[in-house]
Amino acid sequence: MLINREVQRVVSTTLMGTILIVEDTLSEMELMSHYLREGGYNVISAVGAKEALNKVLEYKPDVVITDVVMPGMSGFELCRRLKSHPDTEKVPIVICSSKDQEIDRLWGMKQGADAYLTKPFTREQILRAIKAVAV
Repeated sequence: MLINREVQRVVSTTLMGTILIVEDTLSEMELMSHYLREGGYNVISAVGAKEALNKVLEYKPDVVITDVVMPGMSGFELCRRLKSHPDTEKVPIVICSSKDQEIDRLWGMKQGADAYLTKPFTREQILRAIKAVAV
């Protein structure tokens, strides 16, 4: 029992923060999770924006990474909802999308995103985006 507590303490102090990934494509979710865990982050996930709204309030992540095109609610709408809620308005948001037109990037930033990353991305790009927005 003492060893488990010590391991938990070490793990919690060495992790760099908690990231919520909102992604409906399993392979993309797993790739992002792998890169972020390798980078020292704790990762939680949601397969859609509605689930993400609940998890943001429950887990209070340091950063949210969201796709744009998802069933039910888009990543753009998720950004607007998070930035308009007093409990989540300061949580940095990184959009990670295959929508790579300049208008998509501008619209994402206008909706409240703090960074915009296009797919495909490298490990370095996703870690750089997280470090750029983390407070």
